[in-house]
Amino acid sequence: MATELQHCPVPPVGSPEHVGVRVRTGVLLVAVLLIAVNLRIGITSLGALLERLEDTGVSAGVSAFLTSLPVLCFAVFGAAGMTLARRVGIHRGVAVALVLLTVGLVARVLGGPMVLVVGTLVACSGIALANILLPAVVKEHYPTRVGQVTGAYSAVLSIGAALGAAATVPVADLAGGWRAGLAVWALLPVVALVLWLPWCRARDRAQRSGSRTRLWRNPIAWSVTAVFGIQSVFAYVVMSWVPSIYADAGFSDAHAGLLLAVSILVGVPVFFVAPPLAARLRAQGHLIAALSSMMALAFLGLWWAPVGGALLWAALLGVGGAVFPVTLTLFALRTRTAADTAAMSAMAQSVGYLFAAAGPFVVGLVSEATGSWAWPCGLLAALAVVQVVVGYVAGRPVVIEG
Repeated sequence: MATELQHCPVPPVGSPEHVGVRVRTGVLLVAVLLIAVNLRIGITSLGALLERLEDTGVSAGVSAFLTSLPVLCFAVFGAAGMTLARRVGIHRGVAVALVLLTVGLVARVLGGPMVLVVGTLVACSGIALANILLPAVVKEHYPTRVGQVTGAYSAVLSIGAALGAAATVPVADLAGGWRAGLAVWALLPVVALVLWLPWCRARDRAQRSGSRTRLWRNPIAWSVTAVFGIQSVFAYVVMSWVPSIYADAGFSDAHAGLLLAVSILVGVPVFFVAPPLAARLRAQGHLIAALSSMMALAFLGLWWAPVGGALLWAALLGVGGAVFPVTLTLFALRTRTAADTAAMSAMAQSVGYLFAAAGPFVVGLVSEATGSWAWPCGLLAALAVVQVVVGYVAGRPVVIEG
């Protein structure tokens, strides 16, 4: 049983028991990566078809609400992740998340606008729970390889996001409608659930440990939460407004979208490398500072020379976004048990995503009020400096006692 792998003595190399452990560990890793693919694909697939949905009776207001719904769900339902883990265990909690995701992805194509909203809400609630619990799974089963596994699943998460954005429209065209284009993605969480079920047979030994009260009073925990919140602001601002910044600078919509794709693709290999590096470092402050500086430079570049350095700024945005997997790694590095990691993840993601939900809205308001992107870009660069400061606190080599 997977929950026993790290507690049992290591069997002799080459023995049937050793081979069995390696096979189970490999299957578990595949399951983790497949779960990660699902954590954004349901969102980006919907975004790719929003214009077509407006032609079927979905109003512009509903479309706008659908774009803000995921991050709000991450904040609200993410807070329930630790409660779920305490009641049913981390592994069964992930299974519940996959069931919710599957049901939501299927339900949202079965009716009109209201059904679409409700189905998206259910799907995003499943994603929110998985967001919270997956770092704890990594802590439980890969305590000596937290950085490598976190890097792998966060990179796969980004690939899933890009896949949903790129493949949904062609699938819809081939299948003859938007419903099929969205429904096809419900197959992935089903496969992930089948692979995950063997790890749901018993309650987690660690689920009884952990104390959320101490986390909420701990300055290190709050600094990790702050880093997660700030990098989330950057992520959603980039997805929401960077194409508009490029378009207002004179690029076509297609070229602006391509530059956004560049930032995503450049980030993928960095997502692989940054978490293992963070895990090997005694303190992670310098790494967070370096990545944050790249984000600050990118926004200053978008302010000063959005055309001349367009490709460079897109690449720097992708590299600077690697603060995301580094912060996921901090959830495990700053805690002792899987239950404490889940509690840290719940705190950081619920508060952080709530903060992030306001980011694109405020940036849009400032841009409209000033008539340019100068002030928003300057403010975002300043926010990156704040991320450097709190990153040095979050990166201190201490373990928060649960």
